[in-house]
This record gives sequence, structure tokens and C-alpha cells, in this order.
Amino acid sequence: MRLPEKYENEMKDLLQEEYEAYKESLGLPIQQGYRINTGKISKEEWKKIAPFSAKEVPWIENGYFLLDDFRASRHPYYFAGLYYLQEPSAMTPASCLPVTPGENVLDLCAAPGGKATALGAMLNGSGLLVANDISSSRTRALLRNVELFGITNAFVTNETPAHLKDRFPEFFHKILLDAPCSGEGMFRKEDALARDWTPEKSEELSVLQKELILQAADMLRPGGQLLYSTCTFAPKEDEGVVSYLLENRPDMELMELPAYEGFAPGVPAWGNGDPVLSRCVHLFPHKMQGEGHFMALFCKEGRTDLIGQFSYAKPNPDTRKWLELFFQEIGLKTLGGQPFDWNRVETRKDKVYYLPPVTGDFRGLTFLRNGLYLGDLKKNRFEPSEPFALALRKDDTDGIISLSVNDQRLTRYLKGETLNIEQEEAAHTKGWHLLCVEGYPLGFGKLVGKTFKNKYPAGWRV
Repeated sequence: MRLPEKYENEMKDLLQEEYEAYKESLGLPIQQGYRINTGKISKEEWKKIAPFSAKEVPWIENGYFLLDDFRASRHPYYFAGLYYLQEPSAMTPASCLPVTPGENVLDLCAAPGGKATALGAMLNGSGLLVANDISSSRTRALLRNVELFGITNAFVTNETPAHLKDRFPEFFHKILLDAPCSGEGMFRKEDALARDWTPEKSEELSVLQKELILQAADMLRPGGQLLYSTCTFAPKEDEGVVSYLLENRPDMELMELPAYEGFAPGVPAWGNGDPVLSRCVHLFPHKMQGEGHFMALFCKEGRTDLIGQFSYAKPNPDTRKWLELFFQEIGLKTLGGQPFDWNRVETRKDKVYYLPPVTGDFRGLTFLRNGLYLGDLKKNRFEPSEPFALALRKDDTDGIISLSVNDQRLTRYLKGETLNIEQEEAAHTKGWHLLCVEGYPLGFGKLVGKTFKNKYPAGWRV
């Protein structure tokens, strides 16, 4: 790989005798990986059904190195939301933020959703995930991934961090700030980033990162934790930003991060010289199997408690009537493994949502989705959405048609085609069913005789 001369010189100064090993690593194949969705499937169950060769990522509990060229993004398990394709070092920031169910969690720069889906899986339907990105175009991919993962307690927002800061002072228990950066850790994957690199870009981005990290600190509750990360090696954007926060927020303490083979400590000389900067972590491609990342974990002085649960107004009678009839038809027992809470149902015109059970005034924010979109009220019926289907877990409902992973009808379903279903394959003789792959939901359809009318939405089809 051809690197800009100024970049080479900077990295030689930083890495010294390790530079040649670093440069050699840029010529190695890109390391692919994936992370299973523990909100839908356990690690043990995944091992029984995994369709491709992989080995475990040592520092990620549910992460794997992908060992072959298997088209993992086209497999039915992918469309069931059982895993997320993600480079191994990029999995690390979310895994190092100790999220507990019931907490309010913010992913401030969340698109396209890799880290947000990991945080949502850790919450397991309890508490609140706010997945935000300032880019409206990138937020669409974020929404798709959050819904694909079946996260029931998420708000997906398209807001400036400044606006969020004003609305939610000291509101979040945990915050992940994977900041926009110069992307030096992505050079192997994207040659264009290397070609476009300039030292001035890093300087400009460090100004933005300092602004973002102060805003994040303002939104963090006392006793809460903030994980700052970048996919760059630039000291101005890494140790420099950490130093800036510690100098300007004396109530923020830099915490130790887990140590694994290949993790390199922060370098105090790359920041303000404070020895505490060694608690930061660098992931370099010549030291571990990944592209590169930087992380720093902070704790805010004080003590935090979980915010009490909040019950919304009960749904109007018509909404409840048609929803109950639909639930009876599909034999709904739980939603995401938890009892269905009617106090969380909200109807907006003809659309029905399932809201996260949390306090807070969210009016006036720019949403792509505020809660789980359950479906639409039509004339004398309820029609379910695809996000509702994907929010259901294995055994949440009785009204299923479960096909083998090798059944070619799965591909036809994902293309939007009508299927032929034998009576013994369906739970009921007619009506709404949830089509599953090995018991894991893919989407809804309606059975008429032996004909399964496909309700997989056009925007989701392969």
C-alpha cells in the first residue's frame, strides 16, 4: 500500500522500531468478522447451527473471525438478525462499555449501527437505547440494523449532539462516543482514506471531537460511564482528546480497560504527559487481528441509580381490540421473551408503536423511529410490520411456519414470492403466520389453503 509521505513520517516517529511491522501488516488480507445477536440466540445454540467456518475472537465474548468467503450477508440467518457482520477491532468499544439491563444508554454517533446493535443486545429489552447520528442518509442504515436485530426499546434519532445535550442533561447511565475521525485504522480497507489523508484533517477533527466529548460528558449521569473511541492512531484525536476532557472536566476519571494480548496501552507523551493516559488502549493491526482502534473509558464522579419505569397511557379501545385479535390469531405469548405491556402501546393516526418503558420528554426531537413499530390499523384489522416480526424471539408465538435452513422457499420468501405450504407445515389451517428459519422469525405472511401470501416488505427484499 502506498502511504502519504507525511503520514509515513508521523507513524515512524510514533511507532519507531515497530513501524516496519505496522507497514507490513497493511499488506495482509482484511480480517472479516461477525458478532452474534445474544438477544436472539445464545452462544451455545449458535455453535449448533453456525453455517460457516469461524473461530472465536479472544477479547469479544460473542465475536468470531470469519475464515472463508461465505456470503454471510445473504444467508437466512442474517435476515433473521442472528448476527452482525463487523470487523473484530470495531466490535471492541461496545464490548468494553459495561451496559446493564434497565439503563439509559446513548450511542451518540451510531450509524451504521454495529455498536448500537451490540448495546441494544446487552440491554435485552430493558431500559432505553438512543441511537443517534447527525447524518440523515446514514441514519437509514442505522434504523434498518436496529430493527433487524429486533431491539424493542430503542429510539433512533437524527439530531445534533448539541440539541441532545440541551434536552438530556445528566440523563444517560452509559454513553458510547465513537467519534468521526481521520480513519487511519481503516487504510487497509479503504485506500481512498489513505490517499485523502492530510495532517490538517486530523487537526480539524480533533476540534470536533473535543466538542463532542464535552457534550457527551454533560449528558452523563453521576456515576455513569463514557466510552470514547476512534478508528485512528493520530495522537491529536486520541490521547489529545482524552487529555482535553480530563483538563476541562475534573469530575471525569479515566478508568482501566481490560487487558488482552495485542492491546497496547495509551502513551502519555502523545497527550499532555499525564501518566493516567496509559489506561487508554490502542489496537494496532501489527499486534492483533483487526484493523485498528483507540479507546478510553471514563467514569463521572458521583453515584447513579436506575430511573424508575414509566407507564404510558393505555391504547385506545379500537387499537387494543384489533391487536388482541391478531395476537390470538398468531398465538402470541411474549414479545422479545417478556410479557406484553399494554401500557406501552401508542397509536399515532393509523400506526401502532410499542414505547420503551422510560421517563423523559422526547417531544421536538427528529426521529426515524421512536419505539418499536408494531404495524398499521386497517379497516377492521391490524396488519403487522416487519420490525414487529424481527422483534419476536424463538418460542414467542405459536403461529409459525418453520422451514429448514436449506429449504429453497426461504430464498423465495426473501425475494417477496408467494410460497406453497403443506398443511402439516403450518400451525393453523389459515390466517397469519410467522415464517421462521429453524424457529427464528423472518417475517409475516398469510395462509390461504396451501398458498402462503408473502408479506415481506419490498424495501427489505433481496
